[in-house]
Amino acid sequence: MAGAYGKQRRKPAPNGNADFRKIFPSMTTRERFVRVLIGEKVDRVPFIKVFGTTNAVLPSWEKENPGLSSCIDRLIGFEGAYRGWQTTPVNLSLSGLAAPVVLEENEAYTIRQEAHGAVVRQEKTGDYHQRVLRYPVQNRKDWERIKAAYLSPEDPGRFPENWPQLVAQYRQRDYPLQLTHGGVYGFPRTLLGDENLCYAFYDDPGLVRDILETYTEMAIAVWSRMVKEVEFDLIECWEDMASRNGSLVSPGTFREFLKPQYEKIAAFAKSHGIKIILVDSDGFIEELTGLMLESGVTALYPYEVGAGNDLDRVRQHYPEVGIIGGLEKNTMAQGQDAVEKEMEKAARHIQKGRYIPGPDHFPLSNISFEQYRYFMERLRQVVLTTTPPRCRE
Repeated sequence: MAGAYGKQRRKPAPNGNADFRKIFPSMTTRERFVRVLIGEKVDRVPFIKVFGTTNAVLPSWEKENPGLSSCIDRLIGFEGAYRGWQTTPVNLSLSGLAAPVVLEENEAYTIRQEAHGAVVRQEKTGDYHQRVLRYPVQNRKDWERIKAAYLSPEDPGRFPENWPQLVAQYRQRDYPLQLTHGGVYGFPRTLLGDENLCYAFYDDPGLVRDILETYTEMAIAVWSRMVKEVEFDLIECWEDMASRNGSLVSPGTFREFLKPQYEKIAAFAKSHGIKIILVDSDGFIEELTGLMLESGVTALYPYEVGAGNDLDRVRQHYPEVGIIGGLEKNTMAQGQDAVEKEMEKAARHIQKGRYIPGPDHFPLSNISFEQYRYFMERLRQVVLTTTPPRCRE
């Protein structure tokens, strides 16, 4: 599968070539992930993909390299599971939904209506595949219907039938495992849409509070069952609450509506020995970082470069935050010199601590497999040969 791009000469990885396995020969990906993000001593950072599901590929990559979708993770040498840290199949979203109804379909797209009321257009080609045409909550009556029908924490359908077998596997794992939260902002966003939610903070604050509180209390109730059987390493909240212009909510709105729910999550994490609360948000999230930290969040990703995030600036203002990602994916298509600048940045921030490098999103169709492979193989060299802080003695 090696193409011309992948065969180009590799430059030496920055910062030496020490064999850190001699320092901590038994350290696992799970231990490295947690220790790095909370600032504890570690032999090296883990080499993880950050974005993409297990063996994720673009259609063009698979077409040019048949079978790649069954082996790309092993081929590149990613550590951990899934994105590097694993999720569970326990349903922390709406539960008990009937199958969607197809309203329209042709060669280009499908329009379907979900059981809870959303109408979605699914594109069959291109990089951006899904667009919501109608959000399910248009008024309080819609919310009360959804709340009663789909948000019971006791619904047995939330847990897969093979949960006991999964528990046995999780107890033997060497990769980090998360409890999932659909987002303090992210969950109501999926019900109302960004524009309607932003209006609702002012026009119907009681509705917003009810949605936020109901969802987080449901999640905590389900987590409480899960932690009785499995030790978890992190709680991840999916938010996507910023554009390239910054946060979609003001600091005042954040503190009034969102912060109390993050504090509930943080209290649960502390009571169960979970040291990482990770937030996933695209867009320019530097101004959100301080708000998240004061609310109990400990780490954020991916700090998209194209949205204006600057890791040096983040480190200057928030040295205690754990960071994942932060490398511009588009440099994959720009040649070796551009890639090497990102590798130098990766090494520099590994040396500062609390940083796990990775691309700031999964590649789009402008990036070939060989370009992706080259970037990732260079990153693996950097990860394996760059000394984190506190391990240089």
